[in-house]
Amino acid sequence: MFIIGELINGMYSNIAFALKEHDKKIVQACALEQISNGADALDLSCGPASKNPLVDLPWLVETVQEVTDKPLCLDSSKPKVIEEGLKAARNKTIINSTTADIEKLEILIPLAKKYKSKLIGITISAQGIPQNKDQRLELAAIILTHASESGFSIQDLFLDPIVMPVNVAQGQIKDILDAIHEFKMITNPSPKTIIGLSNVSQGAKSRSLINRTFLTMAVASGLDSAILDPNDKELIDILITAELILNKNIYCDSYLEAYRKK
Repeated sequence: MFIIGELINGMYSNIAFALKEHDKKIVQACALEQISNGADALDLSCGPASKNPLVDLPWLVETVQEVTDKPLCLDSSKPKVIEEGLKAARNKTIINSTTADIEKLEILIPLAKKYKSKLIGITISAQGIPQNKDQRLELAAIILTHASESGFSIQDLFLDPIVMPVNVAQGQIKDILDAIHEFKMITNPSPKTIIGLSNVSQGAKSRSLINRTFLTMAVASGLDSAILDPNDKELIDILITAELILNKNIYCDSYLEAYRKK
């Protein structure tokens, strides 16, 4: 599983403060803690705290790059903000994200090619959030077709089925799991799959339990990557164990310690 740490986000009070004061130490400590707990990449988002994301996202990129060469997932709905982040990046990058709308694809796929970045494609469009598996597959096919026709490598593409909160869209959760499985069968080679894990428990009371259970089921459905909290030790232990049971890891009595270090 490719783990993208979610915690460098202006929606969190410590990062909001760091953005306001341009306090590098807070951001760098958050980056290093997530990496020490298993993050393979770091999601960077100015969130609602930033009044000037065109300046703040490149600042986050430069700040994090001072302490790690891990890939950076640049998170913004505004292509101009993404490009400013890409310009500042020396590390490998992932663009988070494009929708299935043609106007977005025509901007962000060339941007990903120009900066040799990977790209997350979310199966959502201007028509709204898909309501079932078939709609998700239709939007995934639009993203894949446009990427292929634009000469963008499918192996550099992550497909996100857009996870909905279980407390308001319980009926969609099984469809989301089925979509993760079926995304892998649309093309050969298969695109990678990704989710924003914390969305599934948004607004719910038992957030940790819901996140851990859903992640296990998503891994069994073929999930390749997730944006999550790597500092949740029990979540990471459950992930390691799920991959062990699926024969992706080799068993030993100290497998948790061994794979945490890995």
